[in-house]
Amino acid sequence: QVRVVESGGGLVQDGGSLRLSCEASGRTFAAVAMGWFRQVPGKERELVASIRWSGGTTYYADSVRGRFTISRDNPRNMKIYLQMNSLKPEDTAVYYCAAQRVGAQRYDTWGQGTQVTVSS
Repeated sequence: QVRVVESGGGLVQDGGSLRLSCEASGRTFAAVAMGWFRQVPGKERELVASIRWSGGTTYYADSVRGRFTISRDNPRNMKIYLQMNSLKPEDTAVYYCAAQRVGAQRYDTWGQGTQVTVSS
């Protein structure tokens, strides 16, 4: 059974930092890419940052580029992180970790989400 588990959310003040962690596990689990999404009530889930497992190419949404950094652990371990600096109230959302498994056309394995709240 494949599982994706996030951790590290919480409450932080405007300008503060948080680090999110995510680990995907499961027998023979292998991913093409992993990423962080976020969602606020009434809005669509948006891709914040992603990393391709082969080569490590990263992507960032314009709204977070320069403030957030996605990284991965040892490539053999399906673990990623999202370092979030200079947080703003508009970064408040539920953050989800997701994986695009080998053979899938889109992100198909999701975590349960972790709340990030930035107070002004």
